[in-house]
Amino acid sequence: MASPRTLGQVPTPKALVDFMVGLAEAPLGGKVLEPACAHAPFLRAFREAHGTGYRFYGVEIDPSALDLPPWAEGFVADFLLWEAEGGFDLILGNPPYGALGAGARLAPELRRLYRKRFATWRGRYNLYGAFLEQGVRLLKEGGSLVYVVPAGWLVLEEFQKLRRFLAEEGALEVFYLGRAFPGLKVRATVLRFRKGGKGFALYDAEGLAAGKPPALLLEGPFWHGEMVRFPHPEALALEKEGLPLGRLFHLHFAARSPEIKAHPLTRLEPGPGLVPVLTGRNLLPGRVDYETPYSGLYFPREAAPLLKPFYAFPHLVVGHTRHYRVVAALDERAYPWREEFHLVPKEGVRVDLDGLVDYLNGPEVQAYYRGLYREVVPHLTRPMLERLPVPPHLL
Repeated sequence: MASPRTLGQVPTPKALVDFMVGLAEAPLGGKVLEPACAHAPFLRAFREAHGTGYRFYGVEIDPSALDLPPWAEGFVADFLLWEAEGGFDLILGNPPYGALGAGARLAPELRRLYRKRFATWRGRYNLYGAFLEQGVRLLKEGGSLVYVVPAGWLVLEEFQKLRRFLAEEGALEVFYLGRAFPGLKVRATVLRFRKGGKGFALYDAEGLAAGKPPALLLEGPFWHGEMVRFPHPEALALEKEGLPLGRLFHLHFAARSPEIKAHPLTRLEPGPGLVPVLTGRNLLPGRVDYETPYSGLYFPREAAPLLKPFYAFPHLVVGHTRHYRVVAALDERAYPWREEFHLVPKEGVRVDLDGLVDYLNGPEVQAYYRGLYREVVPHLTRPMLERLPVPPHLL
């Protein structure tokens, strides 16, 4: 993988390259492409494993990094804007990754060009999503793509369009690797996609580094791009027994930092009538730390509803980024916040809020969360929270 900010290369472990090459196939004489190839580790490994009877190509945006063997044809180009002649039978590799939202260090005109070019672009998109779409579009009918990419696309909302695109364009197998890159926290997946087919399969490949073969977790002929969750009997049983949190509560997100900083009532120093603007670090299991000014911002407590109307009254707060845990507490003082989910009961809903807080912080919910989502992303998304089941005894 590589960062779009630095173009720095992160080498793919040899065992992972060999695993992906084992998944890859192309007809003799077929065209094999490695995007963002640098010295073409995947082309070299494929040729060693499958032989010389193929036509090999590599694309690399950094001319100083391009180092192809003489039997491969190289192109110095931005793969996302590259116009190739004819389709490819196999595309495989390790695309670069990095957010392509407004904060990315990307020329505005290039960001606009990417946004216009890629139908799967949504919100704070990621470079590897665009590499996936471009790769699929460059495949011949019946051709296949094998990529290793971060696992976030399985669940994050900004990849809704990408998941639907993949479901519409062909058959997909996903191998969940967990932490596959030494020294990196990112969790990874290998995708094997066949253009023009149908169906979906999910495999557990976390034991790959220890020599364990992938284990099939689920498969089916119909997948329409829904969020991908791991089958976990106890978690699914909880969902059958309870009501989804999203049916009971309005789910809001806190005011954003730019909005708070731009408000004329915001102060950088404490003063009469001012309270700290709370962040995720102030949210603890079952309680709120009202004293520590982690944000460095202060705001009049009585004016908090000017930021968000639900700051006007006590309500439930659930952590957004708590590293594979669900953390919740009641904000009984109704303070201003700049982070986290804020839950307000829907009209007519009666919930034991104290009991709900204990339940959300308890082992049953932690097992539910880790069982269905493992460590795909370190934060709780809105769709995850909406589906979290509330047991009947708390209603």
